[in-house]
Amino acid sequence: MPSNAIRTIIILGVIAIAGILFIQGYWVSKTLNLKEEEFHLTVISSLREVAESIAKYNKTELPKTNLISRRYSNYYSVNVNSRIDANILEDFLFQEFEKRSLNTVFEYAVYDCQNDSLVYGNYCNISEDSQAFVRSEDLPKFDDLVYYFVVKFPARGSYIVGTMRQSIAFSILALLSVIFFAYAMWVILRQKQLTELQKDFINNMTHEFKTPISSIKIASDVIAADPLIDSNERLKKYTSIIKQQNVRLNDQVEKVLNIARLEKDQFKLNKVKLNITQVIENIINNSQLKFEEKNGRIFLKSDSRDIIIKADELHFINVINTIIDNSFKYCNGKPEVKISIKDKDVNQIRLSIKDNGIGIAKEDQKKIFEKFFRVSTGNIHNVKGFGLGLFYVKNICESHHWHFYIESKLGQGTTFNLIINKV
Repeated sequence: MPSNAIRTIIILGVIAIAGILFIQGYWVSKTLNLKEEEFHLTVISSLREVAESIAKYNKTELPKTNLISRRYSNYYSVNVNSRIDANILEDFLFQEFEKRSLNTVFEYAVYDCQNDSLVYGNYCNISEDSQAFVRSEDLPKFDDLVYYFVVKFPARGSYIVGTMRQSIAFSILALLSVIFFAYAMWVILRQKQLTELQKDFINNMTHEFKTPISSIKIASDVIAADPLIDSNERLKKYTSIIKQQNVRLNDQVEKVLNIARLEKDQFKLNKVKLNITQVIENIINNSQLKFEEKNGRIFLKSDSRDIIIKADELHFINVINTIIDNSFKYCNGKPEVKISIKDKDVNQIRLSIKDNGIGIAKEDQKKIFEKFFRVSTGNIHNVKGFGLGLFYVKNICESHHWHFYIESKLGQGTTFNLIINKV
């Protein structure tokens, strides 16, 4: 993936993360405010009912103003015009809080005007859990009231948070998603960095190979031209081996370089008009000797000798040579390759390369175009290569917008089909 695309993904990812965190934080804050307001209104409504119940019990009237005051966030005072029985008050508080599902602990105290002090009532827990508590010692009194009681909710904060379990759960999931995304981005960047280092190393290494390969070719050609070597069959054979292996090494290096160019998008197709029949005949002529050495054969059958396509000649020849080379290597007996060119319709042709090789298992047919994948040949590893050939073929075909597919069965050979547009 290009660096600009990676940079764009990172910027968009950072914006998305910031947006998610901002929106989630906003909604959590909004939900917290709503829950606090809901708690306050529930308490006010409950205490009003309690005050009315006490007034009704004592047969008195409640004050018109300043009935209920919120002194602190969790501390309320209730003004009444009569004495208060603590036991009755506790019953009324329990009834109203249970009615409104206000299931949290609370404390209450009653003001004693004779002693001018707050008389602590009780620490009450509506829920069934038996949690430890510490009695409040600092319940303040108020000089502006005569008959009143106070109620404190020591666990107000934890109770409100407890009612936000769903919002908190979603917030945690969002945070985990953000962490996972950030980790994934770090892994992607790290992997990209390692991949680039690997590609640069391979690219530089293969480029360095080109100089000694060229030197070996020149040296082997000079040696082979020496009359002394030509008269010595043993030295002549070794010189031929050096030249063959040098050509093979050069081909492998070129494959690696071509793959590197493909992955870096550094190659450009130089499309020209080609007579596909003539090009393939030339390829067959160059491959004929290799097949004859194994008593095999390679031949062409074409519907016409004047079929013109538009393609990059160098890459097209490399594609055909790669497929033929695979047909030759993956054959246990006498290799036989049949190349056919048929008119599919007025605009397209079908180029088929059929061999009598070992075939490809069905489960491997989807993988053979992957980089470095090689079909298993059992315990005998007599087929050399990097597993890059068909990966190269796939990319070149896709770059030309050609459709390709294979037909193969184990032990019955393989047919590579290529659909090409005519000019």
